Amino acid sequence: MFKTIEQKFEVSYQYGLHFTENLFGMENTLFKDIIKVYKNEPVKLLFVIDDGVAAAHPNLVKNVKAYCEHYQENLVHMKSMIVQGGEVCKNDESQVEAILKAVSEYAICRHSFVVVIGGGAVIDMAGHAAAIAHRGVKLIRIPTTVLSQDDSAVGVKNSVNAFGKKNFIGTFAPPYAIINDTDFLKTLEQRDWISGISEALKVALIKDKVFFEYLEENAYKLRDRNMEAMQYTIYRCAEMHMHHIAQGGDPFESGSSRPLDFGHWAAHKLEYMTNYALRHGEAVAKGIVLDVAYAHLVGLINETDLNRVVRVFQNIGFDLSFPLASEKEVNELLNGIEEFREHLGGELTITLISDIGVKHDVHEIDRQTMKKALNLVNEISKLKVE
Repeated sequence: MFKTIEQKFEVSYQYGLHFTENLFGMENTLFKDIIKVYKNEPVKLLFVIDDGVAAAHPNLVKNVKAYCEHYQENLVHMKSMIVQGGEVCKNDESQVEAILKAVSEYAICRHSFVVVIGGGAVIDMAGHAAAIAHRGVKLIRIPTTVLSQDDSAVGVKNSVNAFGKKNFIGTFAPPYAIINDTDFLKTLEQRDWISGISEALKVALIKDKVFFEYLEENAYKLRDRNMEAMQYTIYRCAEMHMHHIAQGGDPFESGSSRPLDFGHWAAHKLEYMTNYALRHGEAVAKGIVLDVAYAHLVGLINETDLNRVVRVFQNIGFDLSFPLASEKEVNELLNGIEEFREHLGGELTITLISDIGVKHDVHEIDRQTMKKALNLVNEISKLKVE
């Protein structure tokens, strides 16, 4: 005789995204207050810092330690460890091992915090390490790039790369808190400044025509590093991403529809094909325009809207051309569609748009039409669309 015991329970997740500047200035109590809300007693902290951020902000490590000493009734600084930044850190198992070793050495437990300061790749990698240590150590994310502040650090995912595939290993692990500090944006290279705007355009194109029009109207301001325009862009983009995670009905992505992956099937493949010489946001820009061109060729959108999308990317400063030298490389890129199908669990769902601000899911992609779209984008990229 067979018997079955069934169980069902729900777990509520809540975390805040905080906006500030000069986070580790002594007069700024935000970080201390976030820890104090959790536990009004000394809490051990392991800081993981992107080496690019440490180089651009040479006083950061000293300031972090001094801040913790100033608020020692709540903050216990165990160590600030510097890790390699950029996508390369997600390809190197030793980076995760180093964090796990520090968690063990400094007795970072589930009532302690790993605090990661860096770009999206470092946040992904350190978040993965925190998620698998003790089955989950509390994580505070302090993203330092536009892309991580408006997109990658505000969600519930973490990952590293493996087997030649981006984000192959990882978990869903909501952070305890996220803190966006505007000061970190001031030292970004121009590539990193504009790169994250592609994620804002992504979410605007599939969800919010008014936001798209804001980005369209402020494209030159964003290109020219107008902080007010960038702050609003980050805030609105992050807000929409968080709303989708909470209200989209599939926060842990068990289904096959991934609207926030608009443009990403090609982007992920391009990053791999260029050995990550392309920034993620640069690849996403190309991937979005490619899928919009495809949507035009199959009759979903008109030429005017295609040109509007191309123009705003160009005005911000994106290079939209695809660095493919042969038919073999074209086919390798298009194989990314099948890899995306595998990533989704077998049923392909590619998000396109049927109007600006309106997503349209399809379940098959015609390779020949996508090749025509690729040629169209390469032709357009040589011109300045007016």
